[in-house]
Amino acid sequence: MKKIVKALCLGVALVGLLSACSTTQKITNSLRTATEQLLISEAAMRSLPKQPALSLPIPQGATVKLDVSGISADKDILRGIIAGWLGQQGYTAQEGTENATYRINVVVNSLGTELGNTFFGIPPIQGSLIPISLPELAFYKAEYQTGYASYHFDIFELPSGRFVGSSSPFLADTFYNAYTVLFLFTFKRTDLVSPPLLHR
Repeated sequence: MKKIVKALCLGVALVGLLSACSTTQKITNSLRTATEQLLISEAAMRSLPKQPALSLPIPQGATVKLDVSGISADKDILRGIIAGWLGQQGYTAQEGTENATYRINVVVNSLGTELGNTFFGIPPIQGSLIPISLPELAFYKAEYQTGYASYHFDIFELPSGRFVGSSSPFLADTFYNAYTVLFLFTFKRTDLVSPPLLHR
């Protein structure tokens, strides 16, 4: 009888201890987390060559109308990054056709993030009959988040609309991986320049 009571007390204490370790964390109040935004914007910036090695089939110093088309809702950041890059290459990028001699249509094939994970442990348990919940217990947990950008330029002459040519694809990716080992030990690996830190 004493063994049963001791086992019951030990079980209650263990459940209480594990429940005390459980925390609720709200990931973000914005549409995308800061990390997701950095993964997308840095992938877009890395896709463009830093040196003026890319030769566009239009004269240096031309004024171009810049259009961006694609499924992604993050096209605005890509428009701004490409406009700045074109300015560095000696072109003048604008939204309207006034004084523009060429139109660059940026076709966005992919711009966004991917998330994958590996988990070995006990998932969170929520009791239905007995109001007892246990937090997730991860012997090993890894979350892999990747930002990816893929697009190309289609160039047209204005005002005729004559097709001039297409650029090679612009491709780049970034990553942010978070790991948990033996319940408590966490660390991260990333190639982002300045990833956000979670202050507890």
